[in-house]
Amino acid sequence: MPMIHAMKLSGAEGTARKRNDSKPKTKTDMKNLTSILAAALALSLAGVQAADVKELFEKNCTKCHGADGKADTKMGKKTGTKDLTDPKVQAEFTDAQAFKTIKEGRKDKEDKVQMKPLEGVTDDEIKALVAYSRSFKK
Repeated sequence: MPMIHAMKLSGAEGTARKRNDSKPKTKTDMKNLTSILAAALALSLAGVQAADVKELFEKNCTKCHGADGKADTKMGKKTGTKDLTDPKVQAEFTDAQAFKTIKEGRKDKEDKVQMKPLEGVTDDEIKALVAYSRSFKK
């Protein structure tokens, strides 16, 4: 609590001091309100992306990973795609590694492409895909 509020002011000096104290609070309150509104807008936009991430996964990833993340598909079995519902598999990679794999693709030891890079998506969409892939863990 600022010292000025602890002192008792009287007359015109007290009135002037109180008015001056309220102006910075109003500016601070406006800055806080602006920050809150910006955060709310960002969250609402992130919600739209979250709704689209499932569609993005279904379009680009289910051929190997399957809609349920278990990789129990013809292509998943052929390429040795791992089961994303398995906590041990999930523990084998970081979000940064998953991001890089989605963005740049993956090759095996013989330099054969195992997973093509995902093209035409933003970094935010890739981050959303990583988070979505984490949601399969049981």
